[in-house]
Amino acid sequence: MNKVFKYLFCLFFIALGAQASAQQVKKSAETNVATDDRGYIVKVGDIAPDFELTLTDGKKVKLSQLRGKVVMLQFTASWCGVCRKEMPFIESDIWQKNKANGSFVLMGIDRDEPLKTVLDFAAQTKITYPLGLDPGADIFAKYADRKAGITRNVLIDRSGKIVKLTRLYNEEEFAGLVKEIENQLAK
Repeated sequence: MNKVFKYLFCLFFIALGAQASAQQVKKSAETNVATDDRGYIVKVGDIAPDFELTLTDGKKVKLSQLRGKVVMLQFTASWCGVCRKEMPFIESDIWQKNKANGSFVLMGIDRDEPLKTVLDFAAQTKITYPLGLDPGADIFAKYADRKAGITRNVLIDRSGKIVKLTRLYNEEEFAGLVKEIENQLAK
């Protein structure tokens, strides 16, 4: 009887330990940031996470100081083929149409590349909209899982809320982004 008791006693503690481990794993998973199916950790309706960005011309821009304007963030990098495909459309269909509008700001945010690489990238893609540096992809990590891919665009309304998120380059989704920019600027 003593052996049976010890055996049951051991099983009880093994089961209790397994349950505690399962709870610990669940707790650890809860502390990780949840992403959507496209790798975003932000969603439409959220206040856009604030950051300070250094543009390629050396100027510093703080997102929260742009309240009152419609802001588009484009996360990009020179090694991204889809970015290279999308950027000429951002240049022609968004930047050239809206750059004179003082209520609109567009910033490309280059993911973890040195200044020379970013300047060469802008020249190769023939874009004229402002690009900024994101060392360590720390700004990117405020919006999406640090390991998630690019290209992605975040559209922010005048109050600082996210109103549109895009991922990769899809003509229909891009057309929706262009339309949403028009809608936001008309308000």
